[in-house]
Amino acid sequence: MIAAPASGSGKTTVMLGLLRALADEGVVVQPFKSGPDYIDPAFHRAACRRDSYNLDGWAMPGALLDSLVARAGDAELVLAEASMGLFDGVATPGQSGTGAGAEIARRFGWPVVLVLDVSGQAQSAAATALGFATLDAGVRIAGVILNRVASARHERLARAGMTSAGIAVLGALPRAPTLRLPERHLGLVQADEHCDLEERIAAHAAFACAHLDLSALRALAAGGLAGSATSRIDPPAQRIALAQDAAFSFTYPHLLSGWRAAGTTLLPFSPLADEPPAADADLVWLPGGYPELHAGRIAAATRFLEGLRAHAETRPVYGECGGYMVLGEALVDADGTHHRMAGLLGLVTSYATRRLHLGYRRATLARRLGAFAPATTLFGHEFHYSSILAQPDAPLAAVTDADGVAVAETGSARGHVSGSFFHLIAAAR
Repeated sequence: MIAAPASGSGKTTVMLGLLRALADEGVVVQPFKSGPDYIDPAFHRAACRRDSYNLDGWAMPGALLDSLVARAGDAELVLAEASMGLFDGVATPGQSGTGAGAEIARRFGWPVVLVLDVSGQAQSAAATALGFATLDAGVRIAGVILNRVASARHERLARAGMTSAGIAVLGALPRAPTLRLPERHLGLVQADEHCDLEERIAAHAAFACAHLDLSALRALAAGGLAGSATSRIDPPAQRIALAQDAAFSFTYPHLLSGWRAAGTTLLPFSPLADEPPAADADLVWLPGGYPELHAGRIAAATRFLEGLRAHAETRPVYGECGGYMVLGEALVDADGTHHRMAGLLGLVTSYATRRLHLGYRRATLARRLGAFAPATTLFGHEFHYSSILAQPDAPLAAVTDADGVAVAETGSARGHVSGSFFHLIAAAR
């Protein structure tokens, strides 16, 4: 597991470089991402050409975690990227833990490589590493990668501190501002939006090869994989028309592959290309993404909107976060421009005044969502900057945060149409 004391320490730089460098050496490497994250796994896939699966101890039951890890059975090496700091999670455990990366490392016996930003310190970095190495006896800190090293002298001093503390140094990365990936309000700009993605990943790989001890890192990964492929992921329908393009891109690979394994046929379509959902679909699913960046095109996509409305007359339509906004009456973009949406729900949302909504969510359905019956409990997360100006329809679910505190974003439902800001990860088990 590639981890760090905090966000922004350089985990993604190391992860992408290692994935591509190892793949270039012919190693079959399986990536994972700890915690809820749509964006990083797409970069992982681009780097090593294998789907990256999220492992989330708060939202996922243990059997699902084990079954996802079992999918790596044909890989020679697993690399998992932790989220935030290694031990960071929520206060109240969910289905199998608090969501901390350390819990995943402990569950599967994966050694942890700690990426340390040593800017502004030298020998003192060893105190941080030693604290992480001794905090939890069940989590093995196998070594550190020094990041943002200013000079050869700086590296010598930081290495000396690690040697005194008995901590292995697996590489030292100089400051490299040109490797930074561009960001927007929900994190990194998505992988498929980079016309130069291949060049960027190749540069990360060259950087890793030049400054990391790849042989030592490969040796650390010796050992077998735990986990068993026994957990089923129940789909919301058997034929799902799934919106997929730059505006609707937030779908978890473990859900899509799990639905397929359960016999579901996925019927992708692009609202931005003004494509209507398949006429023979049982359910239309609009995922989250960035509709606010494409609101004008969506409002003008008459074939898409008319097809959506026709489907909603007799069969279920569901929108998740960004998809929920598109099902509403209107979306106000960051410039204050008012865009008419599908009008299947009364929801009106605005980006003109941004407000962050972030955290795990537990949703108990008040009404049916496809094959999910009322009273079904779903686990997931919320992450958006929009404000609700109107939400007049009946609530879809009773929604709480990780500590059980009720939140106002209950989603809403009208007829065959429903939606929520909630991003589904797993159902209760």
